[in-house]
Amino acid sequence: MKNKKPTRVITIDGPAGAGKTTVSKLLAARLGCAYVDTGSLYRGIAYEVCRCSLNWHNDDELDTLLSSISFELKLQPEGVYRLFSSGQDITDYIRTPEITMLSSDLSAKKAVRQALLGFQREIAKNSDAVFEGRDMGTVVFPDASYKFFLSADLKIRALRRYNESITKEGQQKQTLLEIEQSIALRDRNDSSRENAPLKPAKDAIMIDSTELTPEQVVDKIAAYITREGNF
Repeated sequence: MKNKKPTRVITIDGPAGAGKTTVSKLLAARLGCAYVDTGSLYRGIAYEVCRCSLNWHNDDELDTLLSSISFELKLQPEGVYRLFSSGQDITDYIRTPEITMLSSDLSAKKAVRQALLGFQREIAKNSDAVFEGRDMGTVVFPDASYKFFLSADLKIRALRRYNESITKEGQQKQTLLEIEQSIALRDRNDSSRENAPLKPAKDAIMIDSTELTPEQVVDKIAAYITREGNF
């Protein structure tokens, strides 16, 4: 039997608003591989915690929930995964500010990270993929084919999130200052947590996206990968 060709993994880590999602989607489309937003998994757990009105500070209650959760990432024709929980597509319900902050708190829990570790690695066995997150290159895929870390000025990141969150009717639920403060708080939480803190992998390629468009960031990443000649 012919051996299966090893899959290739590209990790893109970085803080909120650095451009990971947009860049990862564009890069995956350019390379013809899957895009996986691992943050959606933590948001999915946060969604279930809220849905069940769970006291997630209670380790026993949290462990019970984690053992009962049934997540599935279904790959769409455009190369993007949608998150299903117990058969229900919850992708469109996990992007609220409340879910965002709760997912950040939950990501500091060792049990939560451990519950998702194997799930994420299993995805990588089936297809070449771009994995976006905060500890993809340091913890989940320490042997990834390529590792990148995106950063950007805090005010620029807040402005990006502000522009993204304006509704179709032009209404804004949070002020720019509130979004900036929220991102700064999440930066502190993600960087200071004991379990898998946000930090670049030692062998990650650093890219500051402050003055770059998403397309320019993708050009930089794709140029590096092409130069290596292994994708």
